[in-house]
Amino acid sequence: MADHWTTNDIPDLAGKTALVTGANAGLGYEISKILADHGARVLLACRNADKAQAAATTIQEGNPKGSVEVRQVDLASMGSIDELAGKIIGEESSLDLLINNAGLMAVDEEKTQDGFEMQLGVNHLGHFVLTGGLMPLLLSTPGSRVVSMASMGHRAGWMNFDDLMFEKRSYNRWFAYFQSKLANILFTAELQRRLGPNAPTQALVAHPGASNTDLGMEGHGLTNKLVNIAVPRTTQSAALGALPAVRAAVDPTAKGGQFYGPQFLIVGKYPVVETPSRRGRNMGDARRLWEASEELTGRTIATSLPTN
Repeated sequence: MADHWTTNDIPDLAGKTALVTGANAGLGYEISKILADHGARVLLACRNADKAQAAATTIQEGNPKGSVEVRQVDLASMGSIDELAGKIIGEESSLDLLINNAGLMAVDEEKTQDGFEMQLGVNHLGHFVLTGGLMPLLLSTPGSRVVSMASMGHRAGWMNFDDLMFEKRSYNRWFAYFQSKLANILFTAELQRRLGPNAPTQALVAHPGASNTDLGMEGHGLTNKLVNIAVPRTTQSAALGALPAVRAAVDPTAKGGQFYGPQFLIVGKYPVVETPSRRGRNMGDARRLWEASEELTGRTIATSLPTN
């Protein structure tokens, strides 16, 4: 099973609650559909509530064993993230899976509502804040997991801690993207280190290889136009691309800190354990990113429940 894991290996998820960001399309939609098909109750956390509702309706029309519900959140706004986290904490008694899937790739230069470079702001800092807001509920749910969606592009990334927001250098849409995806890897590594092996919650990370989604099509650069042409012709389906994150979320044998990707790095029928890049294994950078994230957002992530 380890080398040829498929959706047939997914255990019964009845009674489990999952929250998936960016769930209205692409990888997030496929992840949500798979989880619901196997019995989970899935909260589709999306910026556009109308698109999310359309996705929820489509999933429900497939008569899944589980169910789907819509929750609105804008990951480019810490206020919106706080509002969602507060609602989830108030409404839910448990949270088994947090899938930090939503992301942007190679978008035009823009700032989040809080003044962060958009790709680092949404892909990393938004999920940093969301994870922190939901961590008390995750920690009170034995066996819970946080799964973040990285990219094989993290291998081209490096953390420029002197200029994370491209304020001192010219903006480069791809360097910004690669940095944000490396941040997903480092965030998971440091979160898992802080949680430790015996915590009720574990942190894992995945990447989809080259998958046919609308990622990278929002920008107006020449490379975005090339992506629009190449992606439908050269990539695997979003359903296949979703499998590494699903395995990280539900495989009983998966361990905290592991990194899952397609069998052949770019494509593959089966998700397997991979090794991040050397920069992705730099624990000094992981701690530095965590500290920078706390300073930028003004938020912390508790990795254990209060003892009293």
